[in-house]
Amino acid sequence: MELKFTIRGEPKGKGRPKFSRQGNMVRTYTPDTTANYENYVKMEYWNQCGQRMFAKGVQLDMRLTAYFAIPASTSKKRQQLMRDKVIRPTKKPDMDNIIKVIADALNGIAYYDDSQIVDTAVRKFYSDEPRVVVKISEVES
Repeated sequence: MELKFTIRGEPKGKGRPKFSRQGNMVRTYTPDTTANYENYVKMEYWNQCGQRMFAKGVQLDMRLTAYFAIPASTSKKRQQLMRDKVIRPTKKPDMDNIIKVIADALNGIAYYDDSQIVDTAVRKFYSDEPRVVVKISEVES
């Protein structure tokens, strides 16, 4: 089985956990922007892939292609080089944070646990339509 879906909008990364002190206790929580983006990823998955889910224990390959918006202040020549994939983003979020937020969001929805992901790749490009294209497939034995 192979599933593919698109998350429209500027790619986001997993935010660092936040901490708050309540008396002698320290509470750890996920930042609102990360929680909102994870919910958005879930909604897009359900809208485009339905209730399909990989079986527990199946080895998975996850491929992400992140397309970032072309900055408006960039010269027309550089903009074209960005569209032609000659100039690629070297800005945040880092590729590991992009995959982390998506893999965590899909826990229990696309697969039992993200520990099933045994192979992955993240590619970053510029585009006039910012988005993340996610492809998940079973690893061939």
